[in-house]
Amino acid sequence: MSEVLLILIAYLIGSVSNAVWVSKHFFRIDIREYGSGNAGATNTFRVLGPAAGTFVMILDMLKGILAVQLALLIPFYVSPDHITQLINFQIGLGISAVVGHIFPIWFEFRGGKGVATLFGMVLAIQPLVALCCVFVFLLMLFLTRYVSLSSIVASIAFPLLLVFIFRERELYYKLFAISIALMVILTHQKNITRLLSGSENKVPLFRRHRRDRD
Repeated sequence: MSEVLLILIAYLIGSVSNAVWVSKHFFRIDIREYGSGNAGATNTFRVLGPAAGTFVMILDMLKGILAVQLALLIPFYVSPDHITQLINFQIGLGISAVVGHIFPIWFEFRGGKGVATLFGMVLAIQPLVALCCVFVFLLMLFLTRYVSLSSIVASIAFPLLLVFIFRERELYYKLFAISIALMVILTHQKNITRLLSGSENKVPLFRRHRRDRD
C-alpha cells in the first residue's frame, strides 16, 4: 500500500466530523449553526455542555491516533532501523488527518480547528509529551474555563516540552512542533480577540450549557 494512498485515507478519517454527528444524532441540531459555528470540541463544549464536548474531544483524538497507526501497514516502517522515517511519515499522516478535520470533504469543508485530532496524533507518536500537553490543557481549562485559551497554551507548551524537557534531537520534529503551535495560534485569532476584549464564552464544567446562537 503506497504512502500517498495512506495519506489520502488519513485525510478521509480526519474528515469524519464527530461534532456534527453527535449534535445531529443526540441533540437534533447542526452544531455549525450555533455558538461560534465551528464543528469541533470547543464549540460542542460551549453549546451542548461538558459531557458532549468531552465525548467529541475523545473521538477527535482517536482520529489522530488511528491516522498515525496507518504507517504500520507498510512493512518498511515497522523495522526498528527505520524509526526516523516512521516518525516522519506518521507526522505526515497526522497532518493529513488534521487537515481533514479542518476541511472535511464529508461536511462541505466546514470543520473544526483540529486541536483534539492533533493531540491524538502526538499521543500516538510520543505519548509522554502528549500527556503533558493534555495536563496543561486540563489545568488551564479548570483554572479559566476557556477551551480556546487552554488549547493555545497547550500548543505552545508542546514545542517547549519537546525541546527543553524531553531533549528531542530530531530537527524535523522540533520544526513540526513549532509550526503546530503557530497554526493553533493562527486558527484561534477570533478567540484571542474575544479573550482580550473579555467577550470569550466560558464553558460549564459541571452543568449543561444552554444552546446560544452568536
